[in-house]
Amino acid sequence: MSGMRGLSVFISDIRNCQNKEQERLRVDKELGNIRNRFKNEKALTPYKKKKYVWKMLYIFMLGYDVDFGHMEAVSLISAPKYPEKQVGYIVTSSLLNENHEFLRLAINTVRNDIIGRNETFQCLALTLVGNIGGREFAESLAPDVQKLMISNSSRPLVRKKAALSLLRLYRKNPDVVNVDGWADRMAQLLDERDLGVLTASMSLLVALVSNHHEAYWSCLPKCVKILERLARNQDIPQEYTYYGIPSPWLQVKAMRALQYFPIIEDPNIRRALFEVLQRILMGTDVVKNVNKNNASHAVLFEALALVMHLDAEKEMMSQCVALLGKFIAVREPNIRYLGLENMTRMLMVTDVQDIIKRHQAQIITSLKDPDISIRRRALDLLYGMCDISNAKDIVEELLQYLSTAEFAMREELSLKAAILAEKFAPDLSWYVDVILQLIDKAGDFVSDDIWFRVVQFVTNNEDLQTYAAAKARDYLDKPAIHETMVKVSTYILGEFGHLLARQPGCSPKEIFNIIHEKLPTVSASTISILLSTFAKILMHTQPPDPELQNQIWAIFRKYESSIEVEIQQRAVEYFTLSRKGVDLMDILAEMPKFPERQSALVRKAEDTEVDTAEKSAIKLRAQQQSQTSNALVLTDQSYANGTPPASQLSLVKIPSTNSKDDSSADQRLSQENMTSNRENSAPPSADLLSDLLGPLAIQGPPSSSVHPQPSTNSGLEDTVIEATAIVPAGEQANAVQPIGNIAERFHALCVKDSGILYEDPYIQIGTKAEWRAHHGHLVLFLGNKNTSPLDSVQAVILPPTHLKMELSLVPETIPPRAQVQCPLEVINLHPSRDVAVVDFSYKFGNNMVNVRLRLPAVLNKFLQPVSVSAEEFFPQWRSLTGPPLKLQEVVRGVRPLPVLEMANLFNSFHLTVSPGLDPNPNNFVASTTFFSQSTNAMLCLMRIETDPADRTQLRMTVASGDPTLTFELKEFIKEQLIDIPTAARAPTQAPSGAASVAQPASNPAALTDPGAMLAALL
Repeated sequence: MSGMRGLSVFISDIRNCQNKEQERLRVDKELGNIRNRFKNEKALTPYKKKKYVWKMLYIFMLGYDVDFGHMEAVSLISAPKYPEKQVGYIVTSSLLNENHEFLRLAINTVRNDIIGRNETFQCLALTLVGNIGGREFAESLAPDVQKLMISNSSRPLVRKKAALSLLRLYRKNPDVVNVDGWADRMAQLLDERDLGVLTASMSLLVALVSNHHEAYWSCLPKCVKILERLARNQDIPQEYTYYGIPSPWLQVKAMRALQYFPIIEDPNIRRALFEVLQRILMGTDVVKNVNKNNASHAVLFEALALVMHLDAEKEMMSQCVALLGKFIAVREPNIRYLGLENMTRMLMVTDVQDIIKRHQAQIITSLKDPDISIRRRALDLLYGMCDISNAKDIVEELLQYLSTAEFAMREELSLKAAILAEKFAPDLSWYVDVILQLIDKAGDFVSDDIWFRVVQFVTNNEDLQTYAAAKARDYLDKPAIHETMVKVSTYILGEFGHLLARQPGCSPKEIFNIIHEKLPTVSASTISILLSTFAKILMHTQPPDPELQNQIWAIFRKYESSIEVEIQQRAVEYFTLSRKGVDLMDILAEMPKFPERQSALVRKAEDTEVDTAEKSAIKLRAQQQSQTSNALVLTDQSYANGTPPASQLSLVKIPSTNSKDDSSADQRLSQENMTSNRENSAPPSADLLSDLLGPLAIQGPPSSSVHPQPSTNSGLEDTVIEATAIVPAGEQANAVQPIGNIAERFHALCVKDSGILYEDPYIQIGTKAEWRAHHGHLVLFLGNKNTSPLDSVQAVILPPTHLKMELSLVPETIPPRAQVQCPLEVINLHPSRDVAVVDFSYKFGNNMVNVRLRLPAVLNKFLQPVSVSAEEFFPQWRSLTGPPLKLQEVVRGVRPLPVLEMANLFNSFHLTVSPGLDPNPNNFVASTTFFSQSTNAMLCLMRIETDPADRTQLRMTVASGDPTLTFELKEFIKEQLIDIPTAARAPTQAPSGAASVAQPASNPAALTDPGAMLAALL
């Protein structure tokens, strides 16, 4: 390269560019020159071809698309001289992926280099195979790579590259690479003295034993001998010693391979292995050199994982805990984090809880660490080590920390504190105190499940009811309390407030007054509970107090006309029932005891636990090694919180036609009948209290509370024809209904690159995308939320004509509580607003679910923001004269937005607004670059002129060098302005928040005055 003056000059020109546009113009010029040179291939010398191919690679590294010259790069592979062949191999492995059709032309040349005598060419060919690793390479070249790896005549460097190339082929295509009968050969390779070949062979062994450890038992003693050799530093070359540690990479790989075998029973091998592990444990300490720390700790933590896997004696486990106890006390945050994480892992797989308790004070100190990741690990460890002996101390620390914890941790912190209080409460009154403190300090982050559980405990324990009612009365006396506290306190007082009648300040009228003060400040769901409480107070006041009765009746009559159906129904029913006199005692009798069942909190914690420190190292690696080239199966229990919502019943419900008490003159429900209905209608996993406090079921049988919402009438949605829209649940005859609004999820993904596309009780489909020029790489994450597999999984892409899409293989079965990644490659051929659709189906039990989902590969994904100055904008604008390159339209029916908010909307769709180009404050100018195969990089300009007197209309002018692009972009912008999706309109707000619309400014210039200077120029 040193003699390539043209390449050096080109690189200098790129570095001297003042802005991105200058760089793009210089790159376009060079690409045009290279294209012309390649057309006259007869006059192209190998030297010039090499120079131009190097330039192509440099341009590609800058981020530009290089869609030609691939054949020239591949042809250099067959060059007889090393400089040209080296360029061919490097550029081919960088520019082409494993599915590129030109690679087939190079397979024979690559094979000839592999089986040839030239070791330099062999290394080049093996590097290409290792980098690309496609299926055709595996089928054609794997046998030759295997022969080269075990060849005694090859140099160690070649054999090492062959082992790594074979590892790549095996990982990508395990069904193609034939490794049957390789156990003896792998055992021979482990006798290799060269540590480079040995390390590469050990990497291959890890991959092999992760799939079939039974066939490689002969390799186990060899791995132990390698560890003994490294631990004693016997015959270790200096170049493989890293900061005094003999080949830490090989040590880690050897111990990882041993963890895929069952527990070793051979006493001799076990004794030798424990001696090595003891040496590692004793010889590892924290030093000042960061690099040495990293290497020694990598070996140490792998050794700890192996100790846990081997189920070592308690003495060694104690030694491991003591060592980790030192780590969590050092100043270096990374070491503290690793110490806490591995201590938690040991807690999960071994019985060392009593030993870990000795470090409780230091762990609690870590809960106040400045680093949130350390605080999270300390919280996990405290949660795991808690038992009846230390529960009080730990819960009190968690409650104290709750006041200062950041929002990101408060929900998890509240849930774990509630679970610990429930599991290890020395008495139930302490449990009630803890939960009420929890709600008082972190109400926003306390889920309904927590206070539901308190109500269940109080209802089922008569000795607790008076105490709980008194505490609830005390909290309601506070001037400002969280709404969740209002819910739990009023519910408890409604059920058990009459037990406080003899205490001062607790008469029915006084309790009513203090609850009534909260009524104007609470939401609709809480008003429903307050109405039930008022009915209960009225029922317990016998004989009735006329003044109190009239006050409560007045509230019922007030809410009889509420627009909230739930509140209205309760008010009507309670008012009618409360006039039954003494019969009200039977109708609104005290709630029966709840049946004993698993705590919903514990179930929730199990469903949402993070798969990090709380899983053993062995289980983690087993899950990681189950990946394949096209579908990576990763355990992610964050997808597990998908239990369908329980049926919703009211506290008091007029019996339906299937009620057992239809003959009752008063149409009331007895306690037994309410319990029967509640138990029969709710699924076993449902929380009973959520049924009772949820919305009233007005008619018919109880059903899921989640229903598909009507989609918004956005422009993006209008571009999809009816056949490709999401099929409504009724038309699909699906027994499973989606969770959340599918249209809103799609619109949100149109302005961001990751999020949830679809979710139902069994599966969650997420997307993550990267867009570069006219190429897109989109990954579909298919997450099974249940403990049973999803079968018959299929996904078929229905692309529009302007998109070329290729979806990798979708596995037919998704394992329980697992996530599958399915990459999707997208190429934009020409401008269009049509939207691609994925036809997705799966089977769970007897339910066959089929949905069609729009994919967020929309027009704005192929836009790249570009900022232009006045000197750049105006010449380009003047050069585009009239239709069809420049289109203008007055758009009416626009959602009224202030100019600044509309500019932010444009920016969210990658249309860069350039402030100051238009002197009129009611107008603005925007620019962007559109990428497709037909247009390459096409600059687009637009101008928006708003009418301050009427924000529902504006004039829009769009210009570009392509007529189709101009029209499609104009229509796309118009669709967004006429009906703006919530996610696009306010991307910084939470999805549930409604974007506020500002009022138009007063007395500015009208739409007919576009600005004197800009009018003259444009």
